[in-house]
Amino acid sequence: MSRSRRSSVQTVSEDEQLEQLEPPQAVEPAEETQLTPREAVGHMRIKAPYRANRKLRELLERVNEDSQLKAWWHAANVNAIKRLEINDHSWVHVQVVTNISLKLLRQLTKHRVEPSVVSDFGMTSDDAEMVVALGSLLHCVGMAVHRQGHEDFSMFLAEPKMRELLDGIYEEPELTIISVEVLQAITSHREYGQPLTLEAGIVRVADALDMAKGRSRIPFKRGRMSIHSLSAAAIDSVTITDGEDVPIAIRIAMTNSSGIYQVDELLKGKLKGSGLEQYVEVTAHIEAEQEERLVPVYRLEL
Repeated sequence: MSRSRRSSVQTVSEDEQLEQLEPPQAVEPAEETQLTPREAVGHMRIKAPYRANRKLRELLERVNEDSQLKAWWHAANVNAIKRLEINDHSWVHVQVVTNISLKLLRQLTKHRVEPSVVSDFGMTSDDAEMVVALGSLLHCVGMAVHRQGHEDFSMFLAEPKMRELLDGIYEEPELTIISVEVLQAITSHREYGQPLTLEAGIVRVADALDMAKGRSRIPFKRGRMSIHSLSAAAIDSVTITDGEDVPIAIRIAMTNSSGIYQVDELLKGKLKGSGLEQYVEVTAHIEAEQEERLVPVYRLEL
């Protein structure tokens, strides 16, 4: 994935170091699909800010040693990019969603919003981070099987994989609680999903926020002109920071007004019913000088 894509999602807060995503590779998703499986998985490495969460640190270390999980990501991207010519579903997308999920959760807990595993099971915020991280890492592995119904395939693959990744980190019954909460996040990220927890809503919204132009340029470059490809190509960057009256402000910079479709149709659809509506404000700005500013600032109404 290109450097512009990797820095397109910015996470900013007042009391912490900026959690900018470093460009993880020089290989484009389309180029990666031409590699052998061994070549493709060889350069995959998920980076995310684990801070003082030792469980999350151990999880990320195990993920980065897991060739089966990486092979699923590679197969998912072959299906997405090479066979279906849709947007990126590679490990880079997974890393972006993981980082966004952790950022959203930490924004909420900083503003004293309690995660569901804390309020419902008496667990900790560190455990909530494990749920959103695993939900993000595993949410689209089912794309390795097929696009249609991929959320169900993801759950089928994810359950035994989670128990493998979490072996020794959790014991029963906590292991089962974490696992089912992650499975809920996976099934709820679909368009018609119904999140029952804060963590599931976070993964759902984070998946939608990987919307910047780098993720969509493959279908756009191949001439698949539609409102989906054109609007996605218009999204320049997404920034997450503190809101004025709510815990989370999402600022979307566009180079063309067609990007409003991504915000009003796609992001709005994921935000509605996520459980995050009361905590989030979204604004989109058209910044290109050459664009006639029909809508200089667009505010999403939930």
